[in-house]
Amino acid sequence: MKTPKRIQPLVDEGLVDEVLRPLMSGKEAAVYIVRCGEDIRCAKVYKEADKRSFKQAVLYQEGRKVRSSRRARAMEKGSKFGRLQQEESWQHAEVDALFKLAKAGVRVPQPYGCYDGVLLMELVCNDEGLVAPRLADIAMDADIAIADHATMLHYIILMLCEGIVHGDLSEFNVLVDDQGPVIIDLPQAVDAAANNNAKWMFCRDVNNIRDYYGLYAPELLNTNYAEEIWALYEAGELTADVELSGDFIADTEAADVDSVLEQIKAAFTEAEERKIRLAEQDQD
Repeated sequence: MKTPKRIQPLVDEGLVDEVLRPLMSGKEAAVYIVRCGEDIRCAKVYKEADKRSFKQAVLYQEGRKVRSSRRARAMEKGSKFGRLQQEESWQHAEVDALFKLAKAGVRVPQPYGCYDGVLLMELVCNDEGLVAPRLADIAMDADIAIADHATMLHYIILMLCEGIVHGDLSEFNVLVDDQGPVIIDLPQAVDAAANNNAKWMFCRDVNNIRDYYGLYAPELLNTNYAEEIWALYEAGELTADVELSGDFIADTEAADVDSVLEQIKAAFTEAEERKIRLAEQDQD
């Protein structure tokens, strides 16, 4: 097939030998199957900010560290340079998370590097060499659902022990090969300690996974692992081998979802208004 414009520089540099075919296109990126020497990998081409449909990205970027104070100020002001830095931060967040989580024992695609908005990484396949399907596209019996749910909880705990919350985890962001689930799509990953929305995002992630596996093992629907894990994290008692009950009873005031959503909406509105004010100041 014709080489996409964004991948052509990687071909010119010898990082990619051939683009074989498109794999998928989502709200934040388009993914292609590519050949790199004798290896078959995938190239994730991030969409530009004005073409992404990922909503309220500012909520996910809260708390991300920027080494350069100049870059941090530019990002806060929303200048052209700052927007470019935000894009780089968004793209490299996934690479950093993939390397960190793989080292921690979470099954994620192996990254090979990010080049001008194109992430080269492992193409996850089954034992027959076919591209691994998404969790949303497979059926399973109750025993497998319970086992894979436990595996996913373990990965989620390992992530939180590393201070990372996926932020958009669901059956559409998990692949399944012959060894089990593989977590994908991490550009929106948030810092659990620095992002004020981390708990809400974490609970949504855990409950999304519970609800999907619960379609095949209904007993999972009566569990509350999200609040239990987060309570252990906040208390500094969360470990990789922690034993969970799933019977945690949350504080009803803390679990006021409508209130949490209102706080998130207010934070988003405030951030947008701040950008407008800063832009107006720059024009004066």
